Parts: sequence; structure tokens; C-alpha cells
Amino acid sequence: MPFRLRTAKGKLKIEHSIIDGVRPLLETLLAQTPEIRSVIPGVIRPVRDAKGIKVKVRVTVPTQNGWKAIALSAGARQELFISTAMDREALEEALQRCGAES
Repeated sequence: MPFRLRTAKGKLKIEHSIIDGVRPLLETLLAQTPEIRSVIPGVIRPVRDAKGIKVKVRVTVPTQNGWKAIALSAGARQELFISTAMDREALEEALQRCGAES
């Protein structure tokens, strides 16, 4: 198992910090979903409606090489750029299997 987690960490591009609760979810997602090439966390912004909630991830728009999603947790929102050939429904199902609310 440690080998799979190491490969998952290589697919999580950490240029910025990641909001509370989102990192373990992304690591699980990458370990369980080989169809995802990488996840790049983006800008973090404070929001009022995400305090104390379970991590929510909403897939929003297609990008050139996958999907943009918004993660909500701990009073903040963060953009996630997910590089994958999966369709929206398959990606949303994979996120829910990893514990994210939609």
C-alpha cells in the first residue's frame, strides 16, 4: 500500500496550501482512481457558508485536459483542476466514494 500512496502524492501538484480536510480526500481519490492524471489545487478564498461542514466538492466546468472543481471546507473554498479523461458523472461518483459531498 505505501507504494500506491507514493504514486498518488506524485499526482497531487502542491503549488499552494490545501484547505483543511481536502488533502486526505484528494490522496484517497488519486490512489483509488488511476484514470486521474493529476490534481492541481488552486486559489483559496474565504466563504461564509462552508464553516464546519464535511468536505464538499462540486465539479463545475470542463477544462482543456479535464475538469475544474470547487472544494468547500473549514470556512474556505478552493479551486481544484483535475486532469482526467473521465466524464463529469464518473468523476462525481469517484469523489463521493472518497467521502466528498456533492
